[in-house]
Amino acid sequence: MTKNGEVRALISLTVSEGKRLIGKAVAALPEVQAARRQGKLIIATGITNAYVAEEILQEPVTKMRYTAGIVTQGSFTTTPSETRLSPICFENGERSSRPWPDILQEFTGEDVFIKGANAVDPSGVAGILVGAPNGGTIGTALGTLYARGSHLIVPVSREKLIPSVEEAVRQLGIHALSHSWDMACGMVPVVGATVITEVEALDILCGVKAVQVSAGGVGGSEGSVGLVISGPEPQVTAAMELIRSIKGEPPIA
Repeated sequence: MTKNGEVRALISLTVSEGKRLIGKAVAALPEVQAARRQGKLIIATGITNAYVAEEILQEPVTKMRYTAGIVTQGSFTTTPSETRLSPICFENGERSSRPWPDILQEFTGEDVFIKGANAVDPSGVAGILVGAPNGGTIGTALGTLYARGSHLIVPVSREKLIPSVEEAVRQLGIHALSHSWDMACGMVPVVGATVITEVEALDILCGVKAVQVSAGGVGGSEGSVGLVISGPEPQVTAAMELIRSIKGEPPIA
């Protein structure tokens, strides 16, 4: 126990465990719940967003079909377009089958757009890799979201922490690269969003402070995030129970 009466605990989360934790936290956000019940909610495709969608829907989502661009098997690449799932959208409490860009055009300041990221830096700026010349999903959505003051929520694991998104943007670009391993990419920086990592997730769900103390591992812990959590004993105990409940989350095949 620390001098101020708080207790500390050390935890490690695998990639899939971290995504599950983040998914639970995003689903619990008041603005997300409100948009789900009586506004407009768009859950853009992405692996972490598939966890968010599962927590909102309370049903399984085929994660490898719920993404377009993907970094896998040592390459920057895409999933087959013919097998991809469409973004999950809600309007006034009901699932909507309308194209998401049409729904976006009716967004107000109370509506919510959720988009995962490929990078986040210590200043809280997120970065999204884009292989499409028009900037893909985020290129289509960002101007409208900023112009209307809508909620933009970015779930992203601390496994994706990099020194500087701004520097990454300067280095990348489809036509700025002479070579690339599979697909060339640019990066769109995202500022002003609500970024939810494992740190914010633990605060949202349990009211504890979390500090990242390690990253990576082997034997299934590749990409893992090590955290020290602290707070009053009841909150830390609740956080440990939550972690226990998501331990063993299957890896993404």
